[in-house]
Amino acid sequence: MARPASFGKRENEKKKQEKKQEKLKRKEDRKANALKGAPMEEMFAYVDENGQLTSTPPEFKPKKVIDPESIIISTPKKEESDEPTVLHGRVERFVEEKGYGFIKDLASGVNYFFHISAAPNDIEEGKKVFFELERGQRDMNAVRVRYEE
Repeated sequence: MARPASFGKRENEKKKQEKKQEKLKRKEDRKANALKGAPMEEMFAYVDENGQLTSTPPEFKPKKVIDPESIIISTPKKEESDEPTVLHGRVERFVEEKGYGFIKDLASGVNYFFHISAAPNDIEEGKKVFFELERGQRDMNAVRVRYEE
């Protein structure tokens, strides 16, 4: 024997049936108001300059003509002279046992690493030198180190 449904269950079933009926009614309304047979222009939607949908086409505005030859897409080339830049510095630290040291650029105050193979054999701390820079494994390195004349 089946039990009678409780009051809450009956209410829920009633709400479900009402929702189904409303959905069917909306579907029939959409079919009745469809644009079948309407001219093509009525079916178009346009987007204005603000991104809003409109039913009127936008006004035609001629665009500026840009000469593609006048567009430059690149980074400016660095003008390099044939001679590398020679910097002026002082040997701040030199570890003879390890064979390396640091030269302080007198103009910028930056310290640059150098190896003994890029310096004169009799190099000492405190001596003023000329040097050039090259990219090393970690940073810029001083190369072609020579004493001031």
